[in-house]
Amino acid sequence: MTQAASSEAEAVAAALAGRQPGYSALMGLHREAVFRLARGHLGSEADALDVTQETFVAAFLALRRYDPARPFRAWLLRIALNKCHDWARRRAVRRFFAFAVPIEEAAGIADEGLDPEQALASRGEVARIHAAIAALPDALKEPLLLCGVEGLSQEEAAAVLGITRKAVETRIYRARQKLSHLVEG
Repeated sequence: MTQAASSEAEAVAAALAGRQPGYSALMGLHREAVFRLARGHLGSEADALDVTQETFVAAFLALRRYDPARPFRAWLLRIALNKCHDWARRRAVRRFFAFAVPIEEAAGIADEGLDPEQALASRGEVARIHAAIAALPDALKEPLLLCGVEGLSQEEAAAVLGITRKAVETRIYRARQKLSHLVEG
């Protein structure tokens, strides 16, 4: 067992015993991976932050059901994918209420970022790429995010998604083709 795997196993054991350092260690190890997966899936950093928080809450509440024989990261990323699906189903209702802010409050919000032209160009390009990834069908998006962004092997992604390694390979190939057309077009 590697040192990282043993420290993860110790963190899981501590969290199961109700000790805060165990929870903190697990969040420290996996927070960025869950956030990247959620941002890639949803296309929005704000939504990804909310889904990341929901993922950890759900995981810690269900920690007693975790099977230590399986990788914790794969278990946690499956929960994150489920939360992304839930979030997408509720998106229409949230969009309706997002426009309910009074215009007087919105007028006082200033952006203190970079030079407006540079920031616009950079944000536009990044947003276009995130939108293209978010526009992919889930069946193509999920293997691409798990392997391409999170660095999971095709075998690990197949275990998370409950499909074969060859299906992961095929879906990644198709996702890259579709992304190429979406970004160029």
